Amino acid sequence: MSDLFPYVLGLADDALVSAQRMGWWISRAPELEEDLALANIGLDQLGQARSLLSYAGTVEDAGRSEDDLAYLRDDREFRNVWLVERPQTDFGVAMARLLVFSAYQGELYAALARSDDPTLAAIAAKAVKEVAYHRDHARLWTLRLGDGTEESHDRVQAALEGEWPHVEELFAPVEGAVVDPSTLRDATLTRIEAVIGEATLTVPQVAPAIGGGRRGLHTEHLGHLLAEMQHLHRSHPGATW
Repeated sequence: MSDLFPYVLGLADDALVSAQRMGWWISRAPELEEDLALANIGLDQLGQARSLLSYAGTVEDAGRSEDDLAYLRDDREFRNVWLVERPQTDFGVAMARLLVFSAYQGELYAALARSDDPTLAAIAAKAVKEVAYHRDHARLWTLRLGDGTEESHDRVQAALEGEWPHVEELFAPVEGAVVDPSTLRDATLTRIEAVIGEATLTVPQVAPAIGGGRRGLHTEHLGHLLAEMQHLHRSHPGATW
């Protein structure tokens, strides 16, 4: 198996699992326009996942398809970070997570677009434009919530406190990395912390969690997410529409 496979798979799984979480908000967002916005962000992430999963299949000895990799792996075979797999049933959590994840993805894709891997560079060049919108959307909502009512301020601050322990895992070393995740840390955190300050919020001072997503060690939440996401495909193997 190529050393590149686990790296590309991790990036794909991050986007895929995040897209699934975004889909939960359809019909649940605080306003109709936000229903559509979060659906579109989820679709962008799903498109990124599809491209990355397809590429992962070409560098893997088994040569699995994007559908095989999305629907026929168990949770221990997924390589996404813990940040994206946890539930986000509070809108403040959804925006806090999107702020962190889009800032990270923006730096990641910008670096990959300059890489020597032509396939990853092409995928990243398209994705970086999409993520710029995601990042701006998260920024505007973070400002609106943080500098809004006392309740909205407290809830988005609490959301940041809950997401922050999982930020460091984004920058952990990864086998076969085309872009060293640690090189993205300073720029990502600088961008996030600037928005936090602008929103009259406080950068959390919490210890990092010991995440193991890149090694296939996940929270219990991923198993529940995959059961829902994979149910139809596994119930009707080989079916087409």
